[in-house]
Amino acid sequence: MTALTTEEQYKLITKDLQEVLNGQIIKNVLENENRPLKIYWGTAPTGKPHCGYFVPMIKLAHFLKAGCEVKVLLADLHAFLDNMKAPLEVVQYRAKYYEFVVKSILKSINVPIEKLKFVVGSSYQQNGDYIMDLFKLSNVVSQNDAKRAGADVVKQVANPLLSGLIYPLMQAIDEEHLDVDAQFGGVDQRKIFVLAEENLPSIGYKKRAHLMNRMVPGLGQGGKMSASDPNSKIDVLEDPKVVKKKINSAFCAPGNITDNGLISFIENVIQPIQELKTGIENSFELNINRPEKFGGPILYKSIEDLKNDFKDEKLSPPDLKIGVADKINELLEPIRKEYESSKEFQVAQEQGYPPEKPKEKKVKKVKKIGTKYAGNKDASPQPEIIADAKKEAEISEKAETVDETTNKLNDVKIE
Repeated sequence: MTALTTEEQYKLITKDLQEVLNGQIIKNVLENENRPLKIYWGTAPTGKPHCGYFVPMIKLAHFLKAGCEVKVLLADLHAFLDNMKAPLEVVQYRAKYYEFVVKSILKSINVPIEKLKFVVGSSYQQNGDYIMDLFKLSNVVSQNDAKRAGADVVKQVANPLLSGLIYPLMQAIDEEHLDVDAQFGGVDQRKIFVLAEENLPSIGYKKRAHLMNRMVPGLGQGGKMSASDPNSKIDVLEDPKVVKKKINSAFCAPGNITDNGLISFIENVIQPIQELKTGIENSFELNINRPEKFGGPILYKSIEDLKNDFKDEKLSPPDLKIGVADKINELLEPIRKEYESSKEFQVAQEQGYPPEKPKEKKVKKVKKIGTKYAGNKDASPQPEIIADAKKEAEISEKAETVDETTNKLNDVKIE
């Protein structure tokens, strides 16, 4: 393969990103230092990875193709700090599960992973130098700045834990201890990236570049695809029938191409993956197996054609859903096969995500019937006492009825 020029490398590194901070740092490494860019992508192993993970995987493919030295941080301690989403006793299995998923996704889209390096956060985040840097940074970052930085990443609760303030500080320090020139993540990480840029120089470390990809919309109306919302996502090991069911229930208004998670998935996942597989710029193909009574199968070779047909309502939501569901199942099939053939992969999933125990129903306490023996708490009313009380109530009720009838008769005027 012909070596890329520095301009081609930079173009590939920043391809399809939503935002780049300090791009000049990347250019300086490529043009003046004349060496591979060192970059890392971190992921906290909390909920199961979903189809939205294809987006960062596509970028990892771009980085590797551009000759970058790429590290994947399996941030196990971050997962624990994020409002205890992952208990320490299972987080190591989740980290292993994430590693299997990342590798299988990359292999499924024909990306060589020999040069990809995996690092588990706890392997270095507990050493003395790292902890000392955490103390130093906590001495220059205010509580409000730390809280603001983690607002879009750390789970927000009414009474936040101190761990939510430590999380963004650690993510900033990781850049130095992983020895990188740039950090890559979703645009939801932006506030943490800015915190790192503004504060790392205060403790003697250089400023890094930051690369941000778009967030894939969920299957509902608005919001990103999230591991914490099962209805908004499709897990990478989801059963084919479940995939079709979820896609069929996805929000997809006729003619709407702007607020449409399915079209966004086509643009951000399906098309870039086809481009990676074929090596042809802007290559695209989506077959929609439409029933004959609605016009029969249709093949799109241009995203613009597909969007225009949907906008003009020549392509209906049910037909679009058929094409997307089939394509997702096609993308997930090699990942499912790898899972089924790997006992270690299965153990990581089973131990990292054990079935939740059913919650015990609260048994309502039976209220004791009162007793006329007020001073004796242990005394329970005798059957004859209960019977007498019922009789007294009945007699009283009858007496009230008689009195009421008498009063009404007395009120009647005889003409």
